[in-house]
Amino acid sequence: MKQTFYSNGKLLITGEYVVLDGAKALALPTKFGQNLIVEITTNKTFYWKSYDADGTCWFDSEITFEQIISKKITEQNDSVKNTLIEILHEAYNLNSKFILESEGYKITTKLTFPKFWGLGTSSTLINNIAQWLQIDAFELLRNSFGGSGYDIACAQNNTAIIYQLIDKKPIVATLNFNPSFTENIYFVYLNKKQNSKTAIANYYKKQANVIETITVIDNLTQIITTTNNLDEFAESLKNHEIEMSKVLETPTVQETLFPEFNGVVKSLGAWGGDFVLAITKENPVEYFRKKGYETIIPYHEMIL
Repeated sequence: MKQTFYSNGKLLITGEYVVLDGAKALALPTKFGQNLIVEITTNKTFYWKSYDADGTCWFDSEITFEQIISKKITEQNDSVKNTLIEILHEAYNLNSKFILESEGYKITTKLTFPKFWGLGTSSTLINNIAQWLQIDAFELLRNSFGGSGYDIACAQNNTAIIYQLIDKKPIVATLNFNPSFTENIYFVYLNKKQNSKTAIANYYKKQANVIETITVIDNLTQIITTTNNLDEFAESLKNHEIEMSKVLETPTVQETLFPEFNGVVKSLGAWGGDFVLAITKENPVEYFRKKGYETIIPYHEMIL
């Protein structure tokens, strides 16, 4: 018997970092995601293979049930395997039956986006595991990988969402987000993946008056999600970058990499890597390619 599960990737448009402290965040699920295929085997073992979007196998390992139960990390240099053991151990704590009442598994994961894009390799995996084991994906994330959980909400929804943590509990509101100027929005990969755990740790070191910041970001998110005016949308994205630049004590990505760009470039998620959003009245493909950025995806090719 073979079971297949699928979860959507994600992009965080507003509220990066401050979503951890209760700000409202606009997040969009992507047309890209990850599959998890489960087959029954023997030997009280997981035979695990993970494939990238181009079909190459990027992770191939065997993990015993005992390693998962005891959270036994033996290979300190294998961070992927250690993280997987941690996730499966926390899943075991939430529902032990998949270990105690099984003989073994063959697990295959398949990304539909290159794993270095940062669209949610971990969050789609966690949500797929939670679907399979019928456990709470937000709780599994919190106990294993950490983070706000907006990426789990994107994995579970096929439309735009407003995501907020209230008393550390996720509140998800679906949203009909379809501005008339989506043909002016592009997503550009910055040729490097950002470590979200490290970025979050740095944010907590630099927090200023977070209450004031949340008020500003909430107001900008409200404008961004409701306006049908391209200029107002772009200006609000720019103001969002300026506000977060003050909090993070870091120049904006546009100041650093694209100062002469005719439009607005906004960081998405952890600053310094992964994708940025570009909004402009001109076709920006040639501009970004001349700068050395080859992955430029129009809105309708990226967003569900």
